[in-house]
Amino acid sequence: MSVNATITDNPLLQGAGLPDFVNIKPEHVVPAFNQLLAELEQELTKLEADVQPSWSGLVEPLEKITERLNWSWGVVNHLMGVKNSPQLREAFETVQPQVVQFSNKLSQSQPIYNAFKTLRGSEAWNSFDSAQRRIVEAAIRDAELSGVGLQGEARDRFNAIQMELAELSTKFSNNVLDATKAFSLTLTKKEEVDGLPPSLLSLAAQAARDAGAENATLENGPWRITLDFPSYYPFMQYSTRRDLREMLYKAYISRAAAGELDNNPIIERILRLRQELAELLGYKTYAEVSLASKMAPNVEAVEKLLEELRGASYDAAVKELEELKAFAASKGVPEANDLKHWDIAYWAERQREEKFAFTAEELRPYFPLPQVLDGLFGLVKRLFGVTVTPADGQAPVWHEDVRYFQIADETGNAIAYFYLDPYSRPAEKRGGAWMDICINRGKVAENGLSKTRLPVAYLVCNQTPPVDGKPSLITFAEVETLFHEFGHGLHHMLTKVDYTSAAGINNVEWDAVELPSQFMENWCYDRATLFGMARHYETGEPLPEHYYQKLLAAKNYMSGSATLRQLHFSLLDIELHHRYRPGGDETPKQVRDRIAKTTTVIPPLPEDAFLCAFAHIFAGGYAAGYYSYKWAEVLSADAFAAFEEVGLEDEQAVKATGKRYRDTVLALGGSKHPMEVFKSFRGREPSTEALLRHNGLIAA
Repeated sequence: MSVNATITDNPLLQGAGLPDFVNIKPEHVVPAFNQLLAELEQELTKLEADVQPSWSGLVEPLEKITERLNWSWGVVNHLMGVKNSPQLREAFETVQPQVVQFSNKLSQSQPIYNAFKTLRGSEAWNSFDSAQRRIVEAAIRDAELSGVGLQGEARDRFNAIQMELAELSTKFSNNVLDATKAFSLTLTKKEEVDGLPPSLLSLAAQAARDAGAENATLENGPWRITLDFPSYYPFMQYSTRRDLREMLYKAYISRAAAGELDNNPIIERILRLRQELAELLGYKTYAEVSLASKMAPNVEAVEKLLEELRGASYDAAVKELEELKAFAASKGVPEANDLKHWDIAYWAERQREEKFAFTAEELRPYFPLPQVLDGLFGLVKRLFGVTVTPADGQAPVWHEDVRYFQIADETGNAIAYFYLDPYSRPAEKRGGAWMDICINRGKVAENGLSKTRLPVAYLVCNQTPPVDGKPSLITFAEVETLFHEFGHGLHHMLTKVDYTSAAGINNVEWDAVELPSQFMENWCYDRATLFGMARHYETGEPLPEHYYQKLLAAKNYMSGSATLRQLHFSLLDIELHHRYRPGGDETPKQVRDRIAKTTTVIPPLPEDAFLCAFAHIFAGGYAAGYYSYKWAEVLSADAFAAFEEVGLEDEQAVKATGKRYRDTVLALGGSKHPMEVFKSFRGREPSTEALLRHNGLIAA
């Protein structure tokens, strides 16, 4: 049967419930969106014609339109991340402009904007709860940021910019993916893989088999090393071959910086368009546009926080580099006095092993994924009283490795579900880890009865898959990543808000949304949590105590450098979107080199094209918002400090604090301003003290 035979069979038009991943094909995308957008256009026209400035006459019908669009577009976006293919890309690029056009039309609707303003000034406003008010306020603000106030040529130009920015961001992202995939290093001699751990050799042999060397083995190779992070980074940490590390490092930092995948012109163009967009909206810079919808009040407040953290971490980072050089010198290597970028990860790992006498690799056997999940689920039960159970088979999945789970409350009632896609699949899945929305919580009417639609989340990681008959053994860093993404998931899943537009992470300011995720990472170092999950996958013996002590000691190893690295990205991002002017005296790269003078201890190499792969700000939502990680980390460290203050061993106190956290940070979602939410949990405004203490940058 051809896809066009009957469009009603198109699984992308289902519009609600769990997506039918088994039957969704790239060829469904174009017909689905042609039909869906035509229908939504009609609904929008109808709504505009008889819009009532009331909750039921404006907010609810508008939400129905956005929900249908978000459902179908969300599925396609999700598949772009986890099941990318040339066919899907082509379909995505065909419909993306129409989706952007419709979104612009929706957010620039004058009748709807006017109705929202009338609603805000009406009698009904006084009876609205805080969630309803925040939804209306956000709608007005977002319409203004979407150019609702623009007329004629200005509006046409604004829309053309939005369209071009969406295309550029997709192109930027594809270029990084393609450039990452384009490079590989096939090693055939034993001496070329000297120092590499078995887990990497196993992965590299598998990559070689996937590339056609069907006889590749862990012991004899050939071994294929790629720029995919699970391959690249361990190579930089363990390879004794300085020449190969240099080669790989230079390939990594020059990704998407030349030839047909060159992102340099795209960066210039994006920054130019964003500045023009800001001016059209009446702002001086794009950073001001970005902050208009964030928790931080202005650029000054952001730079003040970043500078406070920079002051606390710069000297520590300088000292860490000196110690690293001294360490390398003690090993008698000629390069000790002049460590290069490709030496840092290697020597830092050797120093960590010696200082704390363990390797990241040694801990892997204690963290088989199923056990780590048990530990994570045990923790959320302890803190928040919710129970996670497998629900595999109750939802269609996009890959056989994907799992499905249910979350139930104290009384055993289901309150949420989530998918978990844990393993790396470089050929079709983008790197990194993320949480995304599959279904939002909300009140829905069915047959005249109102019921609560339960939230469903996607949790995606890129861990080492089970290889050679072993379970997936993950590094401690991957354990932290899993906890991080699950924190986002809890924010989405444990919300008590019934208005979709403010449920879970919806309508939460971007710089506050990392609070619940970063908060969860702290628990990886909590004794009860760690010993609850760290057991050897073969012998079942618990993690030896000395490893725990070393993990604690190693927690702040090089933390000055790590903090400084994040501040380098954050300050660079703000500078590019606030003071930099395209076509002025400096190129983006020169801006970076200038910022690097006070935010790096080894200046970037001349050929370093890091910006060309900085997808967070050029292809993700972090433009003039990368600082959000640090801003939210201040909040999350301070939130965790509330548990430290009552005593992590005091079960009753931990439960009580966990309940308060669940009832505020997790339950309130976007229904209140994040500062109010934070104060309702903590009883005061946040302070940087806990973060600096946790990072060992001030004395406990």
